[in-house]
Amino acid sequence: MIENLRTLVEMFPQAILGGLLIACVCALLGVFVILKRVVFIGIALSEVAACGVAAALLLGVHPVLGASILTLSTVALLAYPFEQERIPRDAILGVVFVLAAALSILLVAKSGFGLQDVKALLYGDLILTSDGDLAVLAATLLPPLAYVLLFLRPTLYTFLDRDAAKVLGIRAALWELLYFLALGLAVSAASKIAGALLVFCYLVVAPAAALLLAKRLGLCLLAAAGIAALCTVAGLYLSVSRDLPTNQTIAVVSCGCFGIALAWHGLRRLLFGRRGFRIVDGGSATGRG
Repeated sequence: MIENLRTLVEMFPQAILGGLLIACVCALLGVFVILKRVVFIGIALSEVAACGVAAALLLGVHPVLGASILTLSTVALLAYPFEQERIPRDAILGVVFVLAAALSILLVAKSGFGLQDVKALLYGDLILTSDGDLAVLAATLLPPLAYVLLFLRPTLYTFLDRDAAKVLGIRAALWELLYFLALGLAVSAASKIAGALLVFCYLVVAPAAALLLAKRLGLCLLAAAGIAALCTVAGLYLSVSRDLPTNQTIAVVSCGCFGIALAWHGLRRLLFGRRGFRIVDGGSATGRG
Protein backbone atom coordinates (compact mmCIF):
# COMPACT_ATOMS: atom_id res chain seq x y z
CA MET A 1 0.00 0.00 0.00
CA ILE A 2 2.79 2.42 0.91
CA GLU A 3 4.55 1.63 -2.36
CA ASN A 4 1.39 2.30 -4.36
CA LEU A 5 0.88 5.61 -2.58
CA ARG A 6 4.48 6.60 -3.29
CA THR A 7 4.00 5.72 -6.94
CA LEU A 8 0.83 7.79 -7.10
CA VAL A 9 2.48 10.83 -5.56
CA GLU A 10 5.64 10.57 -7.65
CA MET A 11 4.01 9.86 -11.01
CA PHE A 12 0.76 11.84 -10.81
CA PRO A 13 1.22 14.89 -8.55
CA GLN A 14 -0.72 17.10 -10.97
CA ALA A 15 -3.66 14.70 -10.89
CA ILE A 16 -3.71 14.76 -7.08
CA LEU A 17 -3.51 18.56 -6.83
CA GLY A 18 -5.98 19.13 -9.65
CA GLY A 19 -8.39 16.56 -8.27
CA LEU A 20 -8.25 18.04 -4.77
CA LEU A 21 -8.85 21.55 -6.09
CA ILE A 22 -11.81 20.49 -8.25
CA ALA A 23 -13.24 18.33 -5.46
CA CYS A 24 -13.11 21.00 -2.75
CA VAL A 25 -14.44 23.90 -4.84
CA CYS A 26 -17.24 21.90 -6.47
CA ALA A 27 -18.24 20.32 -3.14
CA LEU A 28 -18.47 23.72 -1.44
CA LEU A 29 -20.60 25.09 -4.27
CA GLY A 30 -22.62 21.88 -4.28
CA VAL A 31 -23.88 22.44 -0.73
CA PHE A 32 -25.85 25.43 -2.00
CA VAL A 33 -27.00 23.49 -5.07
CA ILE A 34 -28.67 20.99 -2.74
CA LEU A 35 -30.01 23.63 -0.34
CA LYS A 36 -31.54 25.48 -3.32
CA ARG A 37 -32.96 22.16 -4.58
CA VAL A 38 -31.59 22.66 -8.10
CA VAL A 39 -29.53 19.46 -8.23
CA PHE A 40 -30.25 18.97 -11.93
CA ILE A 41 -28.39 22.18 -12.76
CA GLY A 42 -25.12 20.38 -11.97
CA ILE A 43 -25.42 17.77 -14.71
CA ALA A 44 -26.96 20.29 -17.13
CA LEU A 45 -24.05 22.72 -16.77
CA SER A 46 -21.57 19.85 -16.95
CA GLU A 47 -23.02 18.79 -20.30
CA VAL A 48 -23.01 22.39 -21.50
CA ALA A 49 -19.33 22.66 -20.55
CA ALA A 50 -18.55 19.44 -22.46
CA CYS A 51 -20.39 20.88 -25.45
CA GLY A 52 -18.30 24.05 -25.16
CA VAL A 53 -15.11 21.98 -25.08
CA ALA A 54 -16.21 20.11 -28.22
CA ALA A 55 -17.03 23.37 -30.00
CA ALA A 56 -13.69 24.89 -28.96
CA LEU A 57 -11.70 21.93 -30.28
CA LEU A 58 -13.62 22.08 -33.54
CA LEU A 59 -12.96 25.82 -33.89
CA GLY A 60 -9.33 25.57 -32.78
CA VAL A 61 -9.56 27.66 -29.58
CA HIS A 62 -8.69 26.78 -25.99
CA PRO A 63 -11.17 24.23 -24.57
CA VAL A 64 -11.65 26.09 -21.28
CA LEU A 65 -12.46 29.29 -23.17
CA GLY A 66 -15.16 27.55 -25.17
CA ALA A 67 -16.56 25.84 -22.09
CA SER A 68 -16.58 29.08 -20.08
CA ILE A 69 -18.33 31.15 -22.76
CA LEU A 70 -21.07 28.59 -23.33
CA THR A 71 -21.55 27.77 -19.65
CA LEU A 72 -21.70 31.38 -18.46
CA SER A 73 -24.10 32.23 -21.28
CA THR A 74 -26.34 29.39 -20.14
CA VAL A 75 -26.15 30.59 -16.53
CA ALA A 76 -27.22 34.07 -17.64
CA LEU A 77 -30.22 32.50 -19.41
CA LEU A 78 -31.15 30.46 -16.33
CA ALA A 79 -31.05 33.60 -14.18
CA TYR A 80 -34.40 34.57 -15.68
CA PRO A 81 -37.18 34.10 -13.07
CA PHE A 82 -38.91 31.15 -14.70
CA GLU A 83 -40.95 30.67 -11.53
CA GLN A 84 -43.18 33.46 -12.80
CA GLU A 85 -43.89 31.61 -16.05
CA ARG A 86 -45.90 28.49 -16.80
CA ILE A 87 -42.72 26.51 -17.51
CA PRO A 88 -40.67 25.69 -14.38
CA ARG A 89 -36.89 26.10 -14.28
CA ASP A 90 -36.42 22.30 -14.17
CA ALA A 91 -38.07 21.99 -17.57
CA ILE A 92 -35.66 24.55 -19.02
CA LEU A 93 -32.76 22.65 -17.45
CA GLY A 94 -34.03 19.46 -19.08
CA VAL A 95 -34.09 21.11 -22.49
CA VAL A 96 -30.60 22.51 -21.96
CA PHE A 97 -29.30 19.08 -20.89
CA VAL A 98 -30.75 17.26 -23.90
CA LEU A 99 -29.53 19.93 -26.34
CA ALA A 100 -26.00 20.05 -24.90
CA ALA A 101 -25.63 16.26 -24.72
CA ALA A 102 -26.82 15.75 -28.30
CA LEU A 103 -24.89 18.69 -29.69
CA SER A 104 -21.66 17.45 -28.07
CA ILE A 105 -21.93 14.18 -29.99
CA LEU A 106 -22.69 15.99 -33.27
CA LEU A 107 -19.73 18.35 -32.84
CA VAL A 108 -17.40 15.48 -32.02
CA ALA A 109 -18.69 13.54 -35.04
CA LYS A 110 -17.75 16.45 -37.33
CA SER A 111 -14.34 16.96 -35.75
CA GLY A 112 -12.74 13.72 -36.92
CA PHE A 113 -11.48 12.76 -33.45
CA GLY A 114 -10.80 9.14 -32.61
CA LEU A 115 -12.61 7.06 -29.99
CA GLN A 116 -10.13 7.88 -27.23
CA ASP A 117 -10.44 11.61 -27.94
CA VAL A 118 -14.21 11.33 -27.76
CA LYS A 119 -14.07 9.48 -24.43
CA ALA A 120 -11.60 12.01 -23.00
CA LEU A 121 -13.84 14.85 -24.13
CA LEU A 122 -17.11 13.52 -22.78
CA TYR A 123 -15.90 11.71 -19.66
CA GLY A 124 -12.56 13.36 -18.88
CA ASP A 125 -9.56 11.65 -17.28
CA LEU A 126 -8.23 13.19 -14.10
CA ILE A 127 -5.09 11.05 -14.14
CA LEU A 128 -3.91 12.87 -17.30
CA THR A 129 -3.83 16.31 -15.67
CA SER A 130 -0.81 18.31 -16.88
CA ASP A 131 1.03 21.31 -15.46
CA GLY A 132 -0.83 23.52 -17.92
CA ASP A 133 -4.17 22.07 -16.84
CA LEU A 134 -3.27 22.65 -13.20
CA ALA A 135 -2.43 26.30 -13.88
CA VAL A 136 -5.73 26.85 -15.69
CA LEU A 137 -7.64 25.14 -12.88
CA ALA A 138 -6.00 27.33 -10.25
CA ALA A 139 -6.74 30.51 -12.22
CA THR A 140 -10.41 29.64 -12.78
CA LEU A 141 -11.37 27.79 -9.59
CA LEU A 142 -9.81 30.07 -6.98
CA PRO A 143 -12.19 33.02 -7.73
CA PRO A 144 -15.32 30.86 -7.11
CA LEU A 145 -13.69 29.55 -3.94
CA ALA A 146 -13.03 33.11 -2.78
CA TYR A 147 -16.64 34.01 -3.55
CA VAL A 148 -18.00 31.22 -1.35
CA LEU A 149 -15.72 32.08 1.57
CA LEU A 150 -16.11 35.87 1.41
CA PHE A 151 -19.84 36.12 0.72
CA LEU A 152 -21.21 33.17 2.64
CA ARG A 153 -23.85 35.07 4.61
CA PRO A 154 -25.69 36.90 1.78
CA THR A 155 -25.59 33.75 -0.34
CA LEU A 156 -27.03 31.70 2.52
CA TYR A 157 -29.89 34.14 3.13
CA THR A 158 -30.59 34.36 -0.59
CA PHE A 159 -30.87 30.61 -0.95
CA LEU A 160 -32.72 29.77 2.27
CA ASP A 161 -34.95 32.78 3.03
CA ARG A 162 -35.40 35.36 0.27
CA ASP A 163 -37.99 37.29 2.32
CA ALA A 164 -35.55 37.69 5.22
CA ALA A 165 -32.85 38.68 2.74
CA LYS A 166 -35.05 41.47 1.36
CA VAL A 167 -35.84 42.70 4.89
CA LEU A 168 -32.11 42.87 5.62
CA GLY A 169 -31.50 44.80 2.42
CA ILE A 170 -29.77 41.91 0.64
CA ARG A 171 -30.30 41.99 -3.12
CA ALA A 172 -31.27 38.35 -3.48
CA ALA A 173 -31.50 38.32 -7.28
CA LEU A 174 -27.98 39.78 -7.61
CA TRP A 175 -26.42 37.32 -5.14
CA GLU A 176 -28.17 34.40 -6.78
CA LEU A 177 -26.82 35.46 -10.18
CA LEU A 178 -23.30 35.86 -8.76
CA TYR A 179 -23.48 32.40 -7.23
CA PHE A 180 -24.56 30.77 -10.46
CA LEU A 181 -21.85 32.64 -12.37
CA ALA A 182 -19.29 31.26 -9.90
CA LEU A 183 -20.81 27.80 -10.31
CA GLY A 184 -20.70 28.08 -14.10
CA LEU A 185 -17.06 29.18 -14.04
CA ALA A 186 -16.08 26.29 -11.77
CA VAL A 187 -17.97 23.71 -13.81
CA SER A 188 -16.57 24.95 -17.11
CA ALA A 189 -12.99 24.73 -15.83
CA ALA A 190 -13.40 21.37 -14.11
CA SER A 191 -15.25 19.61 -16.94
CA LYS A 192 -12.22 19.67 -19.25
CA ILE A 193 -10.36 17.37 -16.83
CA ALA A 194 -12.98 15.72 -14.66
CA GLY A 195 -15.72 15.27 -17.27
CA ALA A 196 -19.46 15.71 -16.78
CA LEU A 197 -19.94 12.63 -14.59
CA LEU A 198 -17.28 13.42 -12.00
CA VAL A 199 -18.14 17.12 -11.83
CA PHE A 200 -21.78 16.22 -11.18
CA CYS A 201 -20.60 13.74 -8.55
CA TYR A 202 -18.60 16.42 -6.73
CA LEU A 203 -21.54 18.84 -6.85
CA VAL A 204 -24.05 16.39 -5.40
CA VAL A 205 -22.68 13.27 -3.68
CA ALA A 206 -20.16 14.71 -1.20
CA PRO A 207 -22.41 17.69 -0.24
CA ALA A 208 -25.36 15.31 0.25
CA ALA A 209 -23.27 13.14 2.56
CA ALA A 210 -22.10 16.20 4.48
CA LEU A 211 -25.66 17.43 4.97
CA LEU A 212 -26.53 14.05 6.48
CA LEU A 213 -23.64 14.25 8.94
CA ALA A 214 -23.39 17.91 9.96
CA LYS A 215 -25.94 20.19 11.63
CA ARG A 216 -24.11 23.50 11.20
CA LEU A 217 -23.36 25.14 7.88
CA GLY A 218 -19.68 25.70 8.67
CA LEU A 219 -19.19 22.06 9.61
CA CYS A 220 -21.23 21.00 6.59
CA LEU A 221 -18.98 22.95 4.22
CA LEU A 222 -15.86 21.51 5.83
CA ALA A 223 -17.33 18.00 5.73
CA ALA A 224 -18.30 18.33 2.06
CA ALA A 225 -14.82 19.47 1.04
CA GLY A 226 -13.19 16.81 3.26
CA ILE A 227 -15.32 13.96 1.93
CA ALA A 228 -14.75 15.02 -1.67
CA ALA A 229 -10.98 15.27 -1.09
CA LEU A 230 -10.81 11.91 0.69
CA CYS A 231 -12.79 10.17 -2.05
CA THR A 232 -10.55 11.75 -4.69
CA VAL A 233 -7.35 10.45 -3.12
CA ALA A 234 -8.90 7.03 -2.43
CA GLY A 235 -10.23 6.82 -5.97
CA LEU A 236 -6.89 7.80 -7.48
CA TYR A 237 -5.13 5.19 -5.34
CA LEU A 238 -7.54 2.42 -6.37
CA SER A 239 -7.33 3.51 -9.98
CA VAL A 240 -3.55 3.28 -10.07
CA SER A 241 -3.21 0.14 -7.96
CA ARG A 242 -6.06 -1.79 -9.64
CA ASP A 243 -5.70 -0.33 -13.17
CA LEU A 244 -9.24 1.09 -13.20
CA PRO A 245 -10.72 4.17 -14.94
CA THR A 246 -9.95 7.08 -12.66
CA ASN A 247 -13.04 9.28 -12.80
CA GLN A 248 -15.50 6.40 -12.53
CA THR A 249 -13.56 4.93 -9.60
CA ILE A 250 -13.73 8.23 -7.71
CA ALA A 251 -17.47 8.43 -8.41
CA VAL A 252 -18.08 4.93 -7.05
CA VAL A 253 -16.02 5.63 -3.91
CA SER A 254 -17.98 8.86 -3.39
CA CYS A 255 -21.28 7.00 -3.64
CA GLY A 256 -19.95 4.48 -1.11
CA CYS A 257 -19.22 7.32 1.32
CA PHE A 258 -22.72 8.65 0.77
CA GLY A 259 -24.12 5.22 1.57
CA ILE A 260 -22.16 5.15 4.85
CA ALA A 261 -23.39 8.66 5.73
CA LEU A 262 -26.98 7.67 4.94
CA ALA A 263 -26.71 4.56 7.11
CA TRP A 264 -25.23 6.57 10.00
CA HIS A 265 -27.96 9.20 9.66
CA GLY A 266 -30.64 6.51 9.78
CA LEU A 267 -29.03 4.84 12.80
CA ARG A 268 -28.74 8.17 14.62
CA ARG A 269 -32.41 8.96 14.03
CA LEU A 270 -33.36 5.49 15.21
CA LEU A 271 -31.37 5.87 18.43
CA PHE A 272 -32.04 9.53 19.24
CA GLY A 273 -35.39 10.21 17.57
CA ARG A 274 -36.43 12.49 14.74
CA ARG A 275 -34.51 15.57 15.76
CA GLY A 276 -34.48 17.66 12.64
CA PHE A 277 -32.66 20.90 12.06
CA ARG A 278 -32.51 23.86 9.75
CA ILE A 279 -29.47 25.90 8.82
CA VAL A 280 -29.74 29.57 9.74
CA ASP A 281 -27.63 32.72 10.00
CA GLY A 282 -23.99 32.00 9.26
CA GLY A 283 -24.05 28.35 10.22
CA SER A 284 -26.14 27.61 13.30
CA ALA A 285 -28.72 24.85 13.10
CA THR A 286 -31.81 24.83 15.22
CA GLY A 287 -35.46 23.87 15.17
CA ARG A 288 -37.23 20.84 13.80
CA GLY A 289 -36.92 19.66 10.23
